[in-house]
Amino acid sequence: MLHEYLVIGGYFLLIIGVGFTFKKMASESTSDYFRGGGKMLWWMVGSTAFMAQFSAWTFTGAAGKAFNDGFSIAIVFFANTLAYFCGWAYFSHRFRQTRVDTPSQVIKRRFGNTNEAFFSWALIVFSIINGGVWLNALGVFASAAFDINIVLTIVVTGAVLVFVSVISGAWGVVASDFVQTLVVAVLSIACAVVALVEVGGPVNLVNNFPSDFFIGPDMNYGIILFASFIFFFAKQLICIMNFNDSFRFLNAKDSINARKGALFAMVLMGVGSIIWFIPPWASAILYPNAAESFSQLGNKASDAVYFVFTKNSMPIGTVGLLLAGLFAATMSSMDSVLNRNAGIFVRSVYQPLKGDTKVDDKELLKIGQWVCIICGVLVIGTAVLFKSLKGLSLFELMMNVSTMVQVPLLVPLFWGMFIKKTPSWAPWVTVLLGLFVSWLLMNVITVEIIANWLGLPALTGRESKELYLMWIIAGHVFITSGFFILTSLFYKESTDKNKAETEKFFIDIETPLISDDDQSEVDAQQRKKLGSMVLIMGTGMLLMMLIPNPMWGRVMYLCCSLTLLFIGGTLIYSSKHKAK
Repeated sequence: MLHEYLVIGGYFLLIIGVGFTFKKMASESTSDYFRGGGKMLWWMVGSTAFMAQFSAWTFTGAAGKAFNDGFSIAIVFFANTLAYFCGWAYFSHRFRQTRVDTPSQVIKRRFGNTNEAFFSWALIVFSIINGGVWLNALGVFASAAFDINIVLTIVVTGAVLVFVSVISGAWGVVASDFVQTLVVAVLSIACAVVALVEVGGPVNLVNNFPSDFFIGPDMNYGIILFASFIFFFAKQLICIMNFNDSFRFLNAKDSINARKGALFAMVLMGVGSIIWFIPPWASAILYPNAAESFSQLGNKASDAVYFVFTKNSMPIGTVGLLLAGLFAATMSSMDSVLNRNAGIFVRSVYQPLKGDTKVDDKELLKIGQWVCIICGVLVIGTAVLFKSLKGLSLFELMMNVSTMVQVPLLVPLFWGMFIKKTPSWAPWVTVLLGLFVSWLLMNVITVEIIANWLGLPALTGRESKELYLMWIIAGHVFITSGFFILTSLFYKESTDKNKAETEKFFIDIETPLISDDDQSEVDAQQRKKLGSMVLIMGTGMLLMMLIPNPMWGRVMYLCCSLTLLFIGGTLIYSSKHKAK
């Protein structure tokens, strides 16, 4: 395991180096710290948007779902791909054209002060819960890989993530997302190629899968999978393209780069939707009893299947790379959340409490860093709590949290982009109604009742779970969303205190934003700094050829390193060329 520890150690040094490299760019103002001053290029914006939907859960909970059920897991990620397409077509540039620093300020412009305060606290609390799910997924895999206590794993890894988030600011967060995107991409492609070779190609992968590859086991009604895709797309569109998640596009230097960023995220997600899951699909053929190796994880045992594959099929050092990829995925999600929470608290909680009192920008930066630390501690505690829930797989845990809590919270933040006239109480009342709808559909009008209505009384356990999630999503698509839309009937212009700002908001989001001419120097810095980091990463990958592996393993590391060196060299060359 020495080589694995060296790989992980080298990765952490690289990420910390990224943080320190961009520290100066993030320390000039709170705008720089919270959103990079709105000066980032499209490939940085696209990377952070992509990694926002990518966490350790992808390599654990989603991989376990792929191992057990085959191709159906790709439904969730294809829905993400279509959501990013909608982002390119309509949302991304309009988010950037709101011309603010934080998502809570977008909410303030559209819905007023009361809703800004309500959603600020609600989003901070929810992000802590969501971060706990991500960190728990990382803890499950790391503890399995190194046979150490899962609580200790969660605490130690969480502390490292918090440290990196605090020193980075938005520049460091997004820069590390770009580096982590490369780590995940290189690792995923290498594992996918080896997996396909071992099973004899894609045709054999499909034909030899233990159950029907495209439907999976325990599925008598294939129409449920088709309906799941439709409703998952609606859910992911709401969960990705909303005022809260607009912060990823607020980083872009102009409207054009925001759109290109969404398109880049779409391409990455579309390709990754297949590549990520080839190893767990192959493992169902190569290692059908893989889950038995981790029976101590309870229902989460199959979530360690990626580790089984890399340990048995990949060259020495890949387990360390995989764990680095898991850290990368989780860090990209958590550091974005911690940075966003800091911005929301400072702009929408702390500054309003100060009233007309002028607050020094340096003081706000310190407050933001302390908020990062406090939120990080709370995320660690939440992850430890989720560790005790062995009755749920990571896939079920993630889906339950996002469907029952996240969707109601984001419904008004999605439809607010289209519905212009709503009473001031509509957003927060919609959230409360949505939470009630989640409770109602889970405890009263249950999936068993729905199955009887549809004439499907004999559902398997898997079908019940699929229908359960689809039923709750449908409730929010029709009931919660419908309620918010219908509140426009109660709108009274005479009582709308936010009328002038709302009208200006809708004018701004239709007005293209063009970057200043002096942006070229910042562009060059982005390319040069990240190019240097990628060259260092490529050199480290080249050194992995010294690990005692079969020739094919060394060739694999050579190909990966040459890819990274080419990307790094291209970035540095373009920084000089663009500067001229």
